[in-house]
Amino acid sequence: HVQLVESGGGSVQAGGSLRLSCASAILTYSGYCMGWFRQAAGKGREGVAAVDYEGTTNVQFSVKGRFTPSLDNAKNTLYLQMNSLKPEDTAVYYCAYVLRRYCSDYLRSMQAPDFTEWGQGTQVTVS
Repeated sequence: HVQLVESGGGSVQAGGSLRLSCASAILTYSGYCMGWFRQAAGKGREGVAAVDYEGTTNVQFSVKGRFTPSLDNAKNTLYLQMNSLKPEDTAVYYCAYVLRRYCSDYLRSMQAPDFTEWGQGTQVTVS
């Protein structure tokens, strides 16, 4: 079982920036995929960005050029740098994890059911 703890959410004006962090007690040395998902009020959970243990990343089209995921294996921490935030980015943001050696399909599809471990979420509000 992998415990994930998100932080860094908050309220920001449109055009501003936030950096989310997802700390994990244990990340296996190799063979896992991680993702950032968000869920706005009344909507389903959507994939925003994903990264594998080697640092390969993918981001959803709507946030491309604004959001950047990164992984610090030494700190067991996943990040999401969010710039040029828009009101439509308002949501609860979750990080997720799945033990898996090959992640290319998961990075491409970013489907919530594919991930087995979830953090508690952090609220991001853009006004």
